[in-house]
Amino acid sequence: MEIPVQFRFLISGFDTIECAYWLMQKPGLSDTPFDFTVLGVEKEILRASKSKRPTWIRLGTEEFLLASHGTGSGYAFLLENDVFSVQCGEFNKPNFFVAFRSFALWHIGAQALHQRFLTWAGSVGMVPYRPEKLSRVDLTFDYQIPEIDFDEDSFISMADKDAQHRKDGRVQTFRFGSGDLVLRVYNKCDEIEEKSAKSWFYTLWGVESGVWRIEWQTRKEILKRFGIRTLEDLAERQGDLLRYLVNDHTTLRISGGDSNRSRWPLHSLWIDLQQRIEAMEGLGVVRECDPQTMLDERLIRLGTSVYGYMKRLAAIYCLKSSNNKIGLEEAMEKLSKLLNRIHDPLNWDGDVQRRIDEMRLGQR
Repeated sequence: MEIPVQFRFLISGFDTIECAYWLMQKPGLSDTPFDFTVLGVEKEILRASKSKRPTWIRLGTEEFLLASHGTGSGYAFLLENDVFSVQCGEFNKPNFFVAFRSFALWHIGAQALHQRFLTWAGSVGMVPYRPEKLSRVDLTFDYQIPEIDFDEDSFISMADKDAQHRKDGRVQTFRFGSGDLVLRVYNKCDEIEEKSAKSWFYTLWGVESGVWRIEWQTRKEILKRFGIRTLEDLAERQGDLLRYLVNDHTTLRISGGDSNRSRWPLHSLWIDLQQRIEAMEGLGVVRECDPQTMLDERLIRLGTSVYGYMKRLAAIYCLKSSNNKIGLEEAMEKLSKLLNRIHDPLNWDGDVQRRIDEMRLGQR
């Protein structure tokens, strides 16, 4: 029998929650601060300007960036900030569809975000007239695994579809299922570097390499099967859902000599996962967010990008002057002259302020 790989559990939590809300004007109010007509005017002004950038807008207790377009799911308006992505429309039912952002879920928590949205709704004169309804919940468990010792055949799953993705001959992702229920086991560090840029996870984990995520993407049909419709249902019944997922739906095994793979012994990683779920009363972590740390990370990424462009600038000037060597200081001097040529002092302050607003409201 193979010796199981060493691993270390890091964190678990919700990475995606999408939820529908049915809101109406508070009884007794003759007017409401939230006016779809005014939003429509703002959107048309933005569209007429042909700007691809959203515009800043304050609505009640929240600030948002209003997009110049609607959404692919048929909502007329898209409002986004650092914690919510809100699709809304006067004649849609439900009239609000909200995605809680990943960063906010890990640092604030699902229940707190739900309450914050309801608080915002109240601040613009609206109240729910029926309970919210969950549309999607992603439940995740992160482990540090220096080197995996399993492959696609090690998984025994009820899913009728599976796939794996490789890069440079190395497996990055195992995927099982489709539609309402999908399991992904993937190298989260690779995903951060190549796609999501969520480098703040490194602070949550306390490590920067070898992290694999076990992620269940569940949609409303599977949620409904376990009686999970509202955020309160999720808090109460997530353990039931997860126990089904890790015990009955899919397991990870250690390859053995038996031709019946279901008799192969459970992998120690999956045993640890099952034990954690069996003992859990709640899922999710809330970590204090340090804004300065986030800004420092942005500066590091920005510095890395600028450094790469400096090398390209040096290469261009080498070609222009037939000089085979230009140092960093000389390249910075040439960059300074180039920036002075294109600098627009009239628009500088406004453009800087716009970027401040965009970053403060969750834009990269």
